Amino acid sequence: MRAGLTIGEFATVTQLSVRTLRRYHEAGLLEPATVDPFTGYRYYRPEQIPTAQVIHRLRGLDVPLAEVRSILTTDDPQRRAEVVEGHLRRLEEELDRTRAAVVSLRRLVRPDPAGLSVELRSEPARTVAAISGHVAGEDVLTWYGAAMAELDAAFAPDERTGPPGGCYANELFTADAGEMVVYRLVRTPRAVGRVEVRELPAVELAVTIHSGAHDDIGVTYGRLGAWVVEHALGVAGPVHETYRVGPRDTEEPGRWRTEIGWPVFRLAPASR
Repeated sequence: MRAGLTIGEFATVTQLSVRTLRRYHEAGLLEPATVDPFTGYRYYRPEQIPTAQVIHRLRGLDVPLAEVRSILTTDDPQRRAEVVEGHLRRLEEELDRTRAAVVSLRRLVRPDPAGLSVELRSEPARTVAAISGHVAGEDVLTWYGAAMAELDAAFAPDERTGPPGGCYANELFTADAGEMVVYRLVRTPRAVGRVEVRELPAVELAVTIHSGAHDDIGVTYGRLGAWVVEHALGVAGPVHETYRVGPRDTEEPGRWRTEIGWPVFRLAPASR
């Protein structure tokens, strides 16, 4: 009777190389069912085929060896699922960062031949329903999503009088942490939960539109900043964003329209 599948046969049926199987053995991830004490030949059981394929898939996703070992040794299906899900979330986040970098680089190496359209606008003082907080850079998207969801829950569509917006302190960009304010224009602002009634002061803005997803919004920020410098305007205060069309309006990122408004003031000419 055969001792089992030779390492060569096992490599064929699992589509894993002999070298890889030996590495899994040395790492204690997949030990042969038997090892001939005289020849040193490794033999595997057919029941080990799915385990070998699981290890291969996990390693293909760059799951660390320690986590692979944890997945294989635990008898708790829930725990196994949690470990895998945690790694998949990290991969998705890394993919999102890579995608955003690719989109930005493409815009930078193939700049739009049309000039940036910028409007100088005077925004009057406004009373809004707002949520504010001091936020770390890595938490911006999560904080923003939760704050906007709370505002949406507090004010029904028929109470709203304009698109949502936000004001972002310069420290968010320079120190990777700072004050964020997100708000909605509503008929009768009122405090509820984290929502407060807030006065937005009048402000002079240099405004441009960023079209599409926010993966490359930094490029638009850069172009607007260059325009401000070129036109002898100084930046005075937090950046404003108005979400004319956003994720809450359509699931098609190509249709998103975000107004970026930089507070500005005219610089005095340099003395000679």
